[in-house]
Amino acid sequence: MQGTQVQKIAAGVIFKDSKVLICQRSEEGSFPLKWEFPGGKIEPGESPREALRRELVEELAIDITIEEELLSYEYIYPGGFTVHLTFFLITDFVPEPVNLQFHDIKWVSVDSLEDYDFLEGDQSLINLLQYRSPEFS
Repeated sequence: MQGTQVQKIAAGVIFKDSKVLICQRSEEGSFPLKWEFPGGKIEPGESPREALRRELVEELAIDITIEEELLSYEYIYPGGFTVHLTFFLITDFVPEPVNLQFHDIKWVSVDSLEDYDFLEGDQSLINLLQYRSPEFS
């Protein structure tokens, strides 16, 4: 597709005590009150890992150790808005996350992710986490 820009996003799948951290977007801006995994746009010159580190300091005031890349794919929203999502596993972080930008943040079990109204682009990751859930419990 000519002229279509792809927004590159890095997100963290943060685990603690068999629960994963999910974040609810604010009422302002795009996709209001949808749930997502924390992270954000990759700026020019940044690697996905550098962008994720920066975003999680800005959003949750945490320093992280990034483990494996869990999944990376493109998702096209209705209307043609395209994102390239890269999700990383995080199990080591300090201090406890503080909500600096979201409407809400919650620690939830992988099995309960389907109870939340997530961004459509996150569904492939949720499917993977549910498939692999014994690893995270």
